Amino acid sequence: MNSPLIKTLKAVNFMSGKTAAKEELTRHRKLAEWAGRVATPKGDTERRRFRMDKLRCEEVTPAFAHNPNYVILYCHGGGYVSGGLDYAGNLAVKLAMATGFTTYSFAYRLAPEHPYPAAMEDAAEMWGYITENVAPADHVLLSGDSAGGNMALCLTQKLIAEGKPVPRELILFSPWTDMTCTADSYEANKDIDPILNMEFVAESAAAYLGENDPADAAYSPLFGSFEGFPHVYIMAGRNGILLDDSIRLKERIEQAGGTAVIDIEEKGWHVYQQMPVPMAREAMKRLAAHVSDEIYGKR
Repeated sequence: MNSPLIKTLKAVNFMSGKTAAKEELTRHRKLAEWAGRVATPKGDTERRRFRMDKLRCEEVTPAFAHNPNYVILYCHGGGYVSGGLDYAGNLAVKLAMATGFTTYSFAYRLAPEHPYPAAMEDAAEMWGYITENVAPADHVLLSGDSAGGNMALCLTQKLIAEGKPVPRELILFSPWTDMTCTADSYEANKDIDPILNMEFVAESAAAYLGENDPADAAYSPLFGSFEGFPHVYIMAGRNGILLDDSIRLKERIEQAGGTAVIDIEEKGWHVYQQMPVPMAREAMKRLAAHVSDEIYGKR
């Protein structure tokens, strides 16, 4: 983990520092959008931005092997304190190219200016727009990375609790499932995850939750119900500080009788799929194969 790539990632990393400080948070948000623009693949997709009421959204349509019968709703990460359409464009474009499905992303309201439940209200609104105007729920794959994975899980649990149709499948990248920040992987991987550190996670949770209990299932879906959950495909890096969030998620889903597949990249870190490296490209190929099996049947 002392390679030039890792050293470079640590040097330019924006998912660190004191996000509780206004100056640091402003810097973080600017770097997140810049990183998204730089790392997003160019070409092979058509990108269209639009508004759904006050919510800024983007539609990414693949140029090749496009299947219009299924779509992906992607929730971006960023600790609920940063991220926008430029940041989201990275994985939204990669998901569209890997699956052949049009992918939708949205710029939900951010903490601390807009704490819980603002982001979840935006997610529910976006889900309603997609399922009412674009595709039925069982033709929607709900995806998210890090805090976006948290959002996807919380939204699905909410839909089940309300007796509403759920997504066909969840596709999660290093999901943040437990806001108590007590998993062993925080300590075990603190020196080898070049992207994320516990300080950023804890301060982001505080900005998002305020005085609310981080162990509440409304924010930590790991402690919620997984009865009736759709299939879940999880990708994580062995060196990520949120690794245990993914492993325990799979365990909880299976304990409830559901199906979860976990793909752990031995040399990977937190949401390594965002980076323009061969390891990330190979991961998206595995994701493409999984989605093909899920939608079209195993070869």
